[in-house]
Formats: sequence, structure tokens, C-alpha cells
Amino acid sequence: MRAFEGYQKGVNLGGWISQCNRYEKDYYETFIVEKDIETIAGWGLDHVRVPVDYQVVEDEEGNYIEEGFGYIAGCIGWCQKYNLNMILDLHKTAGYAFDERGGADPDAFFKDEKLQQRFIRLWQEFAKRFGEFHHMLAFELLNEVVNPNVAKEWNAIAKKTVSAIRQIAPDSCILIGGVNYNNAVSVPLLDEPYDDKIVYNFHCYEPLVFTHQKAYWMEGMTKDFDMSYPASLEVYREKSRQFDEMAMGAIYTEGLREVGPELFEALFAQAIRTAEERNVPLYCGEYGVIDQAPLEDTVRWYQDIHQVFLKYRIGHAAWTYKDKDFGLIDPHYEEIKEQLIALL
Repeated sequence: MRAFEGYQKGVNLGGWISQCNRYEKDYYETFIVEKDIETIAGWGLDHVRVPVDYQVVEDEEGNYIEEGFGYIAGCIGWCQKYNLNMILDLHKTAGYAFDERGGADPDAFFKDEKLQQRFIRLWQEFAKRFGEFHHMLAFELLNEVVNPNVAKEWNAIAKKTVSAIRQIAPDSCILIGGVNYNNAVSVPLLDEPYDDKIVYNFHCYEPLVFTHQKAYWMEGMTKDFDMSYPASLEVYREKSRQFDEMAMGAIYTEGLREVGPELFEALFAQAIRTAEERNVPLYCGEYGVIDQAPLEDTVRWYQDIHQVFLKYRIGHAAWTYKDKDFGLIDPHYEEIKEQLIALL
């Protein structure tokens, strides 16, 4: 399969200018600093994925915030200094957020022409400001489209956005992920590539009952929920029945016989086949294990998913460098940090 060259092993900078604890200047300027980029480069990685919320670069009326763009530009400069590539991921856009599903219509973005035009204009602005760095910077249109029923609408928006970007930045690689939380099984629903610089993107936190055990944001999850890895398929399916079936769907993949590397082989199979048939690189923009899971099991999970990444040349970025319940440099992972870094 065609590889996404220069983006084969990376880590996310989640929680910096996206999903921020505080959307404030002093937070942005201290959460991630140049030393962090130097550290990541020292790990032997080739890129960072940088999630960005629209609130950092736009006010509520859609006016641009220069300081917000400045943080992106600064990170590009750091990456150039330490020979890292970078992915600019629009994590939340006006009218849509993957982690805010309340309100009258959480999917208004996919129906509202004004919101879509604002999204396209922001991407044109990114292209104007950063398209010249196409040799080391890729664009990711939108993080995790949740609703599995908006694939057609999302393809239409993506097509218009890519066309608008191409008028300004013809050489930039553009990543596009599918519906159902950017699940690997949604990759075949994406349009045929619009050009040879399109990359198919997916996320993987499977099995969710392991990687998200005790997660306070998961409906129905309790603080005393424990799950080991690996365990029998029967145990995983029994535990998964306690939660939403759509979210736990991977564990019910047809033909699955055990939980281990075979799970990832089965889960990625359609995406791999689609990418091979269409000659499109495949990239996993997020994967990881919560800081509530057993350490030895976390290492085994990383070993298994990386085995499949390497086999099929799937580029990847772990979630995440720091904080957000998955931070690799946080105290929970200290005992296994070097093992995880070696696997990345």
C-alpha cells in the first residue's frame, strides 16, 4: 500500500490549542513550548498532529484572531527547526464539535450553507497563510464526524473545501476522515480521491471497553470498571453489551475470533482494501489507551496495533503527548514510557 511519506510515526499535541482547559493566552503559551517539540524530535518521530479549535483563530462573528494563527505559525517554525513534519487538524468548527452532542441539532453544520461557507473560508485562510509549507505541513479537514448518517453530506462539503484549498495551495496534502467518529470501517464511504495528494484518515480506540475504561465522559461507564488486554472475545462482547452498540461495534466484527492483532487486522481490512484499490495513503490520526488501564496491558495493546500499522505502512499519531487522560509524558505512564516511545 502507498505510504504517507514523512508521516509514519507521530504524536498528537492534544489539549493545547484544542479542547483547552482555558482558551486564554497564558495557557496557550505555556502548555506546549519549543522544548516539547525538541523532546518529540528526540524520540525519533517524524511528525506531530496539531488539533486546533476554531475559537482559537476566530471569534463568534467569524473575525480572525491573529494571535491564534500565531501559535500555529510558531509551531511550524519549531517543527522546521527540529526536522519534524506537522499536520494541522481543524478539531472543531463553527456549528460542529464531535464532543458536544447536546442542543437542538448537533449536526446543523451538515445542513447549514452559511456554516459550511464559513468552514471553507477558514480553510482558504489556512491555505493562504500556511500553504507555502506544503513540504512539511499537511491539512486535516475536520476531526471525527460522529453521525453515521451524514456521509453523503460530508463528502459534498469535503469536495468543495478541497477545491477551494487547491486554488491557493495546490501542493498541500489533505487528510479526510469518515463518519461514525472517523471509524476505519467508514473509509470506503469516502469519495474517490480528488487528486494524488489526498490521504484517507481514521482513528482507533478499539476495543473501547479497554482503552476507555473508567472514562468519566462515557455514558454508563463506572469508576470501578476494569478490563484487561487481551482477554477472550466472549468476555469483551459481554462487557461491551453494557454500552451503546454503535460505539462498541468493532468487537462485533464478523469473523473475529480473538482479541489481539487479529482484531486490528479485521477492523482495518476494508480501509486497507479501499486505500489499495484507490492508491491512497492511509493514516491513523488518533489511537491510545486511557491512564486508567493496567500498564502491562497498555504495552501489549500498543504492540499489537503497531504490528498492523507497520505491516500495512499505515502512518499514525498517538493520542496524546500530554494530559487529556492519555498523556504519554504524564506520571501514570512513567514506568512504561520508554517502551511506548520505542513502539511509536
